[in-house]
Amino acid sequence: MNLVYAMGIGFLLDCMFGDPHSAPHPVRLIGRLITALEQKLRPKRKENGERKAARELFAGGALVALVIAASGTAAFGIRFVAYRISVLLGIVADGILFYYCIAPRSLYRESMAVYEALPEQEDDGLLEARRRLSMIVGRDTDVLSREGIVKAAIETVAENTSDGVTAPIMYMALGGPILCFCYKAVNTMDSMLGYHNDAYEYFGRAAARMDDLWNYVPSRLTAWAMLLGALLTGMDYKGGFRIYKRDRRNHKSPNSAQTESVCAGVLGVRLAGDASYFGKIVHKPFIGDENRPVEREDIRRANHLMYAAAVIVLTAAMELRILWCFR
Repeated sequence: MNLVYAMGIGFLLDCMFGDPHSAPHPVRLIGRLITALEQKLRPKRKENGERKAARELFAGGALVALVIAASGTAAFGIRFVAYRISVLLGIVADGILFYYCIAPRSLYRESMAVYEALPEQEDDGLLEARRRLSMIVGRDTDVLSREGIVKAAIETVAENTSDGVTAPIMYMALGGPILCFCYKAVNTMDSMLGYHNDAYEYFGRAAARMDDLWNYVPSRLTAWAMLLGALLTGMDYKGGFRIYKRDRRNHKSPNSAQTESVCAGVLGVRLAGDASYFGKIVHKPFIGDENRPVEREDIRRANHLMYAAAVIVLTAAMELRILWCFR
């Protein structure tokens, strides 16, 4: 039951305060650890061919193992000390650790900052909207049109509904803050290292594959939670289900299109397609049907769908923990 209370505390803290930018953040500490280990472990010899690839693959795998171990150990240490002092302090510590791992309000706030920066008129400047979008996406934003900005914001909300909201809830319910922090470490490594470019094609491969593995089940459960959320909130769940069945594999990642396809179908818009990353065009299939052009208000609708899925998954996770306690 302690985890049930902790999940409630953590989610409530996020609803009230969002990500604590001014305070020391464990995820930022994980990011610093990743950077430090990359500098230490990445091979410095100038080699070519298979030998270089093998050395970078091994170094990247070692980094993944060390970061996961360090993150889980840190969470264990905090919990151990807190529960040794008192059960109440342990529950509060669990809640705060969980709070650091989820980000629905931050996702809402950052995507809605793009919404607010979009001008009312099509021909007005897009500089501020592009700047704000660049803070939450990895693609090049300086070349995006108004439509491209809206699509990128919607796709970010849809993908991060799983990565940043529901998956941490699932891992918290399954293994407490220790497993939740291990998941957050995996997710952070993928966001920093999991790129298909010259720098990280081999060194970042272990991080990318580990992220695919850890998100495989959560992304699929999240897609169904989004469909249920669309049903309960009066959105087009039938369209979401139709596009989900058809387009859920239309992505290089085995997981990203799961939630993006639901979001595209519920909104009745077409997402994805070619995008520019670090000056290179990456060709991607489309997701959804272009029943209508995307509009500014779709960013808000995507966030409503995200929160609906979050509440559904949180409620289900807490109920399952309660049933486990009284089995």
